[in-house]
Amino acid sequence: MHGRPGVPDPSAHPGPPGPAQHETSPPAGRLDELLYLVGRQAWRPDVGVQGVVDWLHRQLGTEVALVGRAHTVELATPGFPREILPALEPVLTRLATGRMAAAATEVGAVRVRLEGVGSENPRRVLVLAGADRLTGQEAAAASHTGHIIALLDRARAADTAFRGYQEKAHQMRVALFMALMAGDTVLARRMTTGAVPELLGADRIRVHLLRCAPADRDRLAQAHQDPSGYHGRAMMVRCPVYDEHLICIVAEDEDIPPELGGVLRELVAESEEYALGISAPHPLRATAEAYEEARNALAVAGNTPGRVAGYRGREPLERLLPREEALAWARALLRPLRSLPELTAETTRLALFFPRSGVAALLGISRNTVTAHLARSEAALGLDLRDVRARAALALALSVTALHQDGEPAEVPPPSAGAEPPSGGGTAAAWAADFLGPLHDARHRLVRDTLRTWIESNADAQRTARRLGSSRTTVAARLRTAERLLGRDLLSTGSGVHELVHAFHFSGESPQFSRWGPAPHGPDGAP
Repeated sequence: MHGRPGVPDPSAHPGPPGPAQHETSPPAGRLDELLYLVGRQAWRPDVGVQGVVDWLHRQLGTEVALVGRAHTVELATPGFPREILPALEPVLTRLATGRMAAAATEVGAVRVRLEGVGSENPRRVLVLAGADRLTGQEAAAASHTGHIIALLDRARAADTAFRGYQEKAHQMRVALFMALMAGDTVLARRMTTGAVPELLGADRIRVHLLRCAPADRDRLAQAHQDPSGYHGRAMMVRCPVYDEHLICIVAEDEDIPPELGGVLRELVAESEEYALGISAPHPLRATAEAYEEARNALAVAGNTPGRVAGYRGREPLERLLPREEALAWARALLRPLRSLPELTAETTRLALFFPRSGVAALLGISRNTVTAHLARSEAALGLDLRDVRARAALALALSVTALHQDGEPAEVPPPSAGAEPPSGGGTAAAWAADFLGPLHDARHRLVRDTLRTWIESNADAQRTARRLGSSRTTVAARLRTAERLLGRDLLSTGSGVHELVHAFHFSGESPQFSRWGPAPHGPDGAP
């Protein structure tokens, strides 16, 4: 159909070529080049189809364009005559709406062939323009190219859908992890109605915290992902705070070995850049406690030859303090938070364990909003949350109330003032002596002195170095040694630093708790 737009071209090939069309296939050399391009772009859908269009241009010597919605040119060879498109409007419309598969026409001296691409409505149109009419073999090559572009489009759409599914699966796993961190296993089950993961049926779990390259986390999670988006009786979650952490919650079954746990150990053995921290077994509702243990264990793992460490358990301080006295103190300290919005209280709680940027990521708010919530809490509590001792006291109070949340109100009169936790007679002092025990060796005197000065300097390494007359590098090295000896994470915001504060306090080696004014310098990683 030459010069009469709208009439189908009898040489069009609306479907894949059949056996009778083999004689119109491209020569082997050309086909090899095309297959190379298709293979490259099928695996890299983000590359686009410009390479295929350019290949067709080289083979036929015609200019080529891919016309999309509203008859706009999506991509084209450099010499394509765009001025002919207005004259092609009628036939472009028929091809885009599926009323014909292909057409041929002329615009002045330009011979034009058009091929509908794909099955979506509206379709895109492949337009070839040149001085000569295409031969049958050339028309077949154009038709085949249109089919290939349609297949590449589907590959791109499938890849986009797959990436979208993986991201939604990750978001769901993060939401489940946050529900478990809050101890709400019922909410976690309700969130997954119709597809409850096997992990939520576990009585006890361990948290394995893998440190790896950020780019490896998705690869590892996808490699062990089941069709439902989980990991059998485990769940792997990209940490929303620390880019190099992959959180793995693994069911602790007596009769079934934790397969994923073995896989993680093998990964660490194979890569010197990996490290693994493993918590003790905990009930599913105690995922938060297991996670903190895994964080502390990971800090130790980084300083051990095998780069794998389990949590060295000792009874947490909140479990040793006398219930009535500790609960009265904790409730008195936390009472001002009750009048604040729930988001403010949750922001404050998270800021005791994560940097502000991490809190912002966890709650989906800005860092400035986090700062505003913390300022509101500081005003209500009368505490400066930049002070490491204030944060330690507040963290202990929250742990005490969480431990005894189902208990009756304490009958012991609350303390009249101050943020100093109760000593429980000699209980807290005995706990502190046990905690600091690994530092009693004379070989570690400098490490102990550095730790004490570091706490007195508000966990600021630079100030500590000035007070000790040493370098910040030396201070950091001693802190890493202390992590290995104590089995606690000290170089990031978290429970390890809080425990160290209480250990020095109850051993009588650090200043008393009180209500402080503004700290002159914030600690490393402080909220």
